[in-house]
Amino acid sequence: MTEEQMQFIPYEKANEIVGNIVEEEHLHEPNRRILTVYDKQGRELCWYDAEEVLEEARAAKPELKGDELKKEAVRVIMQQIPEWAVENLSEEEDDEVPAGGCCCRR
Repeated sequence: MTEEQMQFIPYEKANEIVGNIVEEEHLHEPNRRILTVYDKQGRELCWYDAEEVLEEARAAKPELKGDELKKEAVRVIMQQIPEWAVENLSEEEDDEVPAGGCCCRR
């Protein structure tokens, strides 16, 4: 599915669902960082290439640096949580949600 075809959840819904975004090393590609998105129950939802997200944040607000740039990167991610990443979530469900196995945006 291309990025143009992918549907994203509203920012407000992402705020209700997302519990944490963690920078991690890619399991199979040394020196590549990813940003993994977890729900409030600690289940992995999806992940993004860290450098791509930072580039998008820099393009949106080139004056930002350090922590302010990181906040903008989080905003970028929160606006791009795909519907498929949360379609199996429910308040009552405690089963682990499949991560999809690939980057959310690519």
